[in-house]
Amino acid sequence: MTLPALPRLPASLRRAAGVALVLTCAAAQADLKVGVDLSSTGPAAAIGITSKNAILMWPKTIAGQPVQVTVLDDASDPGAAVRNIRKLVDEDHVDVVVGPNITPAALAALDAVAAAQTPMITLVGSGSIVEPQEGARTWAFKMAQSDRAMADVMTRYMANHGVKTVGFIGFADSYGDSWLNEFTRFADLRKIRVIATERFNRTDASVTGQALKLIAAKPDAILVAGAGTPAVLPQRTLIERGYKGAIYQTHGIATPEFIKLGGKDVDGTLFPTQPVVVARTLPADHPARQAALAFVDAYDAKYGAGTVTQFAGDAAGVYPRLADAVGRALKVAQPGTPAFRAALRRELERAHELVVPNGVVNTSDKDHVGLDQRASVMGIVKQGRFVYPSQ
Repeated sequence: MTLPALPRLPASLRRAAGVALVLTCAAAQADLKVGVDLSSTGPAAAIGITSKNAILMWPKTIAGQPVQVTVLDDASDPGAAVRNIRKLVDEDHVDVVVGPNITPAALAALDAVAAAQTPMITLVGSGSIVEPQEGARTWAFKMAQSDRAMADVMTRYMANHGVKTVGFIGFADSYGDSWLNEFTRFADLRKIRVIATERFNRTDASVTGQALKLIAAKPDAILVAGAGTPAVLPQRTLIERGYKGAIYQTHGIATPEFIKLGGKDVDGTLFPTQPVVVARTLPADHPARQAALAFVDAYDAKYGAGTVTQFAGDAAGVYPRLADAVGRALKVAQPGTPAFRAALRRELERAHELVVPNGVVNTSDKDHVGLDQRASVMGIVKQGRFVYPSQ
């Protein structure tokens, strides 16, 4: 049976409700409810918009169950994210929350989803969202590879390319904290010294003072621990002030907007990432290459060539994660009930060798990420493209 298309909400209603979009197969049949909170505006918009784009590509059923997806914009504000998520769980009674896509917002939302006993699949990098697996964090899952795994692959690459000393400049928030901790841990393991540490805010207009201090320390390489377009500012400032060493960034920069804003200043940037970002140049034997390429081809066809991001790949991967878990949870209870939400949380812990665009997932009651090193690769910005390094 083909269902008629729903009428578009008037703009005034969409603005008043704060709803970016509502996808539904038919309200009366939309038994499975998915609530999504993303940063579609604000400093993290480059991340949130591509995540939303990927969600719009989801099929209209999950495990054969009609699905209603409600997407809200938190404007890159953790307080707004909490309000959105409280609305989704307390008023809309969603079966699962997807998002947020920035670390401070996801941390702030933990208590809300735990109180509602509703699983939350976040799209952030920091492992602090799901570690340790106790208390409110037992209701949180994560699609993106952890900062720990990314720091591991990055420092391994640094060591193999002769880097002995590093200067660090990162966001002055939980994202920067997590990266400083994880990077330092693996740098120590590989005999790499962090010889200067600076911080900056996502909304800063200048980082000249921090850049000059880093350059004065004369490190072999500098790591910028930022995400989205705000990560361009430190790199541009370092280059303008004459820094000639290698510049590394984190997996948070892999958006077309980063390249567009950064231009020639970001060419040569080295960064850890996930398979989707460099899918076309991945080695042929990479286990996620086929799934990554299929998604990239579909995304490019819909939104334009070269527009895919790691964050879009993470959001796309939520669909197979849910399809895998929902099918089993439906054998226990029906959507819209506490029993179903509890069953869904348990089944999200039981993914086994599940291939998603950004890796292969194996979860457990102690691991709510489930990604191993098959989800971590190095990338480089080369002539306006993200590619897999040739060496």
